[in-house]
Amino acid sequence: METEVLSEVSGAAAGGPSLWDMVWASDSITKIVMIGLIAASVWSWAIIFEKFASLRRVKRTTKKFEEAFWSGGSLDRLYDAIGNTPRDPMSAMFIAAMKEWRRTNIMQSKTDRGLRGVSLQQRVEKAMTVAMDKELDDLDSHLGFLASTGSVAPLVGLFGTVWGIINSFNAIAVTQSNSLSAMAPGIAEALFTTAFGLIAAIPAVLAYNSISSQNDSYAQRLENFIAEFSSILSREIDDTTIRAEIAGE
Repeated sequence: METEVLSEVSGAAAGGPSLWDMVWASDSITKIVMIGLIAASVWSWAIIFEKFASLRRVKRTTKKFEEAFWSGGSLDRLYDAIGNTPRDPMSAMFIAAMKEWRRTNIMQSKTDRGLRGVSLQQRVEKAMTVAMDKELDDLDSHLGFLASTGSVAPLVGLFGTVWGIINSFNAIAVTQSNSLSAMAPGIAEALFTTAFGLIAAIPAVLAYNSISSQNDSYAQRLENFIAEFSSILSREIDDTTIRAEIAGE
């Protein structure tokens, strides 16, 4: 019996169809499963390359902005230099804050100057928070697809595996033979769909975890910038109020 099985294996290896031939000779459901998994894998890799490239670009431009921001130069000149085309989320937040800052004239009245200062600071922080949320949404775009691929692809591959095993048993029932040639197509379908499911899922999960971690770290960096800019604005408001009071005396 053992000799017969070995001879069947050697015969199949020598002159039988390849695994790919058996896969593409499978039924339409198995083909749809494999093509869907391949498409999901290709799209996942496209997202992965785009996200990592985007993160590198954002970190590089953010570092340049931070160097300019903390160089001690005028914030108004920095604002005019950036204009309406910020190149990274942090500079976009800065632009939103400066627009709100310039829109409000806290020197209009001496009696409500303090209230205006508090109101200005709240509006600036709100503008920066809204800008931050918008920029982070852009950074997180398409990550849902990676998460879905990582969780669903193995299940789809498992479905293909079960379907291939069912086909294998059907082939045995039809041919009334438990030889390798009868079982091989169904087994090949099962193994290939499982492999495609893992090929699609593993990179998606690893990339999702890495990108999400980097986005969370960058979000914390933006929140720190809000706090730092708010401190600068608070000092500016206090200095302006003191100068106005001295001038009023």
